[in-house]
Amino acid sequence: MAKRIQFSRTGDPEVLEYVDGDPGEPRAGEVRVKNHAVGLNFIDIYFRTGLYPAPSLPSGLGTEGAGVVDAVGEGVTHLQPGDRVAYAQGPLGAYAELHVLPAEKVVVLPDGIDFETAAASMLKGLTTQYLLRQVHRVEPGETILFHAAAGGVGSIACQWARALGVKLIGTVGSAEKAELAVSNGAWATIDYTRENVVERVRELTDGAMVPVVYDSVGKDTWETSLDCLQKRGLMVSFGNSSGAVEGVNIGILNQKGSLFATRPSLNGYADTRERFEAMCRDLFGVLENGQVKVDIAQRFPLEKAGEAQQALASRKTTGSTVLLP
Repeated sequence: MAKRIQFSRTGDPEVLEYVDGDPGEPRAGEVRVKNHAVGLNFIDIYFRTGLYPAPSLPSGLGTEGAGVVDAVGEGVTHLQPGDRVAYAQGPLGAYAELHVLPAEKVVVLPDGIDFETAAASMLKGLTTQYLLRQVHRVEPGETILFHAAAGGVGSIACQWARALGVKLIGTVGSAEKAELAVSNGAWATIDYTRENVVERVRELTDGAMVPVVYDSVGKDTWETSLDCLQKRGLMVSFGNSSGAVEGVNIGILNQKGSLFATRPSLNGYADTRERFEAMCRDLFGVLENGQVKVDIAQRFPLEKAGEAQQALASRKTTGSTVLLP
């Protein structure tokens, strides 16, 4: 039997259970991965609390991990037992020693990328890829605003933006996080606990404001983000760490300058095998050439998943966090 984290009801971290669970043999088109490291993400908390409903209960948790292929199902040709692999999508259940998922969601890892780096960067790195290279394809010299710049996605975005010649203004919650964001490549930072974000963006851009805002915070920053945009600017709301954005009158986009808004997701962009592989190649390229380095600032044993989520939700973490089976 293999160990896994599951929850039978939604709620606080205490609902997470560390139990024995047999994932079974992979069916046609599936693979079974023996996880060496598992990624921790805010979306995991959304499922645990019920903001995003799990397909059924009890349910596994997590969608991101890295390890070695343990078994393959019928019809799988691009993977074989022993392959070093990583994944960021698929059914819930990555918080486990063994995980069965569709082979099309699994990619072979280059030799130069270790398991912990892969588990810490697949979802966050692919998210950064679609944000900076697809939702709004940033250009050299462009100035952008990125909330939570010292977090997992933000830390990667700061580095990737710098590599692309982009001026990233990052919001942070402390002087320590500001220092981290700058060390990762942020052009400037704004400490929202003591600075007015809109006024500082106006100062930093000489009144021009920014063409795009990347916002993973949600409810608490929605209005602020809109006020930082140029006319016809793009609001990219890709997370809900402070709660979901609700009750929005779409007319506000007109009132604030004929703005655009989108609520993207990884599944919406990595929606075919070809697109998924192309995004992975882009991510692996910046990891291998050193333009992006993943800061794994926290490691928790798998059985401490609840503590790890609590630390993430309370914004006590920086960089990325991994769970170790």
